[in-house]
Amino acid sequence: MKSRNTLFVLTITFLLTLPANFVAGTLLDETPAQGKPEATIDLATKAGAQLVRGEWRYSDTKIVEVDFKAAGADGQPTEAPNKTYDFTPHAGGVEFDDSKWEVIDPTTLDKRRSAGKLAFNWYRIKITVPERIGNFTPAGSTVVFTTSLDDYAEIWVDGELPRAAGQSGGSVIKGWNAENRLIIGRDVKPGQKIQLAVFGINGPISNPPTNYIYMRYAKLEFHKVTGGPIAVTPQEVNVEVVRLDPAIDAIVPANPKIFKLAEGFQFTEGPIWMKNGDFLFSDPNANMIYKYSAGGKLSVFKKNSGYSGKDVAEYFQPGSNGLTVDPQGRLTINEHGNHRVTRVEKDGRLTVLADRFEGKRLNSPNDLVYRSDGTLFFTDPPFGLPKFYDDARKELPYSGVFALYKGQLKLVTTDLKGPNGIAFSPDEKYLYVGNWDPEKKIVMRYDVEAEGNLSNGKVFFDMTTAPGEDAIDGIKIDQQGNLYVSGPGGLWIISPSGKHLGTIIAPKHAHNIAWGGDDGKTLYMTAQGTLYRMPLKIPGIRPGDNQKLAAQR
Repeated sequence: MKSRNTLFVLTITFLLTLPANFVAGTLLDETPAQGKPEATIDLATKAGAQLVRGEWRYSDTKIVEVDFKAAGADGQPTEAPNKTYDFTPHAGGVEFDDSKWEVIDPTTLDKRRSAGKLAFNWYRIKITVPERIGNFTPAGSTVVFTTSLDDYAEIWVDGELPRAAGQSGGSVIKGWNAENRLIIGRDVKPGQKIQLAVFGINGPISNPPTNYIYMRYAKLEFHKVTGGPIAVTPQEVNVEVVRLDPAIDAIVPANPKIFKLAEGFQFTEGPIWMKNGDFLFSDPNANMIYKYSAGGKLSVFKKNSGYSGKDVAEYFQPGSNGLTVDPQGRLTINEHGNHRVTRVEKDGRLTVLADRFEGKRLNSPNDLVYRSDGTLFFTDPPFGLPKFYDDARKELPYSGVFALYKGQLKLVTTDLKGPNGIAFSPDEKYLYVGNWDPEKKIVMRYDVEAEGNLSNGKVFFDMTTAPGEDAIDGIKIDQQGNLYVSGPGGLWIISPSGKHLGTIIAPKHAHNIAWGGDDGKTLYMTAQGTLYRMPLKIPGIRPGDNQKLAAQR
């Protein structure tokens, strides 16, 4: 009979030699970084912590009684109010303020902490990728964090805790005193910051032991393996829903879920769900359009999606931004670096729809939407230019909203400094435009005239005083007329009358969104370097839906 240690070693060896598609489903795609690292940083040493400019902070937790709801017939928390238990603080979020926590010497990570018995705690550290590690340059590396806690641990990376059915290890506990090992960065750059939060658990939980929680070790491994974007096994991640009005319960399920589909992008924008089940979105920083297929495969749909000039390195976001399809199903692209809006014809040819107004080049078309009659509306801030408002390439003296009506390009408003997200009400009587301006975070609403002109512009909603650095980005609307606005701190849901119903807070900030799925009830989110999807309870308006809704009116 083999010893337990021998069996453990054999089990680990077996897991590491399984086919990649199996391991990806169990270890959350950790196989690319299982080999010997090029460099290692020991975060349990002063030199290691200093190298990444990190500072370990620590907090115990408390178990508290909270209000909740009993399970309904659907198995969800929808019935009578009850009492249950939670713990505090919830410190996994990237923006969590740990400034008042105890600062601990990295060499004391193995000190016994917590109150013992039934106990939980937090360790947090923000690391900065260094320029060099000895003779090794970490730029472009895949970074792995490894740790082992007595007895269990959960690891949050930049505010995200992924978990998949059948998962063993990685971000969630694997077993008694086992190692947590997970990729925390792909194709990293020196100076890049990564927030780690480690939640310690004393166990077995069913029979609390007479000991405490401590960290056996904490290391960073740098692997020279293929980086860049990947599709991951669809996995649930944490989500918070701030419910401010009962009306949101008809929109967001009582037990909301967000699933991560892909990660590792420089920045994601311009999402559009296609009728064949494919999902297209831009990475304007990488000058690419990607396709996430119905089968979960990620591929490059279009290179040089917004710019092919020789000075592309000067641009922060040279690529495409907003994507949509016209009433005939043709893909339409806002090209930042090329200062234009184009359409992909059925035979693959590219038609330039708009690139100049009154002889002057457009700034950098950002977001766009078609009216059911084929009139195209788009916003044109200078955010795709290397120096934004002060760029020498900027020819127009304003940021505008334009309409392309029967081949004629019209400037329909210059009200906003940073016009960004744009969407129609279900009846197409109103056009909503969001403003990316830290000094004036507003959503405007305009009456829309038949010839494409706008009138009676009013401030529909003002978020200027809301905390957070983000202004207003993407806007989409559901078939009940509710707005979904990327604003400070999350995705704001606003009723047609202008009432803030609540906010969806994903692990990574959702800068833009699109409706998808056969029933139109799935909300896809392009969130910084990540792609998420979230099932909701009512359908949204997808390209082409306005024609159907118009026919029903």
